[in-house]
Amino acid sequence: MNIEEFLSRVKPIIDKTIEKYIPRKFDEKSVFFEVCPPRYTYNLEALNKAVAEPIWEFLDRGGKRWRPALFLLIIEALGKNPEEFLDFAIIPEVIHNGTIMIDDVEDSSEMRRGKPCTYRIYGIDIAINAGNAMYYLPLVTLIKNRDKLSKEKLSRLYEIYVQEMINLSFGQAMDIAWHKGLANADEIDVEDYMQMCAYKTGTLARMAAKMAAVLADANEELVEKLGRFAEAIGVAFQMQDDILDLTSEEFAQKKGGRGQDITEGKRTLMVIYTLKRASENDRKRLIEILNMHTADQKLRDEAIAIMEKYNAIEYAKNYAKKLVNESWNDIEALLPPSSAKEKLKAFANYLIERKI
Repeated sequence: MNIEEFLSRVKPIIDKTIEKYIPRKFDEKSVFFEVCPPRYTYNLEALNKAVAEPIWEFLDRGGKRWRPALFLLIIEALGKNPEEFLDFAIIPEVIHNGTIMIDDVEDSSEMRRGKPCTYRIYGIDIAINAGNAMYYLPLVTLIKNRDKLSKEKLSRLYEIYVQEMINLSFGQAMDIAWHKGLANADEIDVEDYMQMCAYKTGTLARMAAKMAAVLADANEELVEKLGRFAEAIGVAFQMQDDILDLTSEEFAQKKGGRGQDITEGKRTLMVIYTLKRASENDRKRLIEILNMHTADQKLRDEAIAIMEKYNAIEYAKNYAKKLVNESWNDIEALLPPSSAKEKLKAFANYLIERKI
């Protein structure tokens, strides 16, 4: 199965569904006002300029929409019709894009998906507020469709949402603390890194999978195991992003140059692995460059060369593959044979083999 073709088919469907709940231009008939009508006035111009416009300017830049694709594949693999649950698939995707918008403010990033970051265009205040709105707006799908769900199922979906949003904030806190030097970032080990990733980068994939499993009537054991599987591929996806940041010119140009993570001082798996194995001089030099938060390409290339010297990139590639393979082995026997199951496996492999 060609996963890129599958994603290209899913993307416009997801975007159209997002638009159903977060319109490009709010009017008095918008779904949000249907479930939560204003008391005094609609203030449409303000909401369009400060919410709808920055959100859609960002969403229209692209993104793979792989989290809702994962959601739909799990629904199908559990024997249900994905089309019946399409509205709920947008929840983790909208939240994901909101986190990016706010991450860019926190990291003082310049570029995202080939364009200036949202806060560079609209200002910090609008970017933070729009990003925060994206944490909550997709929950309108649950309010709108609550009559179609049992109280138990609706309660479980909200519980998953709350748990994962807290996890997301904890992961971001760890990441920020490390690259700002607020914690002893140069002594962290792989398990520390993996916990940060499980909190941060595994969260929305895990949310997608667990919500899909609950909606498809999976038992609690399978809900949790599918969540762990999705967490693994979410973390592996991030590892591949980190690898491409150091190795792919095409990928790097969209973020503002190769080694953007070095500029941000991020402690990626490759950095952690190198710091544990490097000579004292190499270790000190890598830490020094990371702490500079430099955009100088020569210095970033020097840091990359140090990591390559200790085979850190190859280590990260192998770690990501092992993570996905082990997590797949945990759920393979629990899913009935189907084409959807094969697509799910191919999908997981694609996320760690992609070139951009």
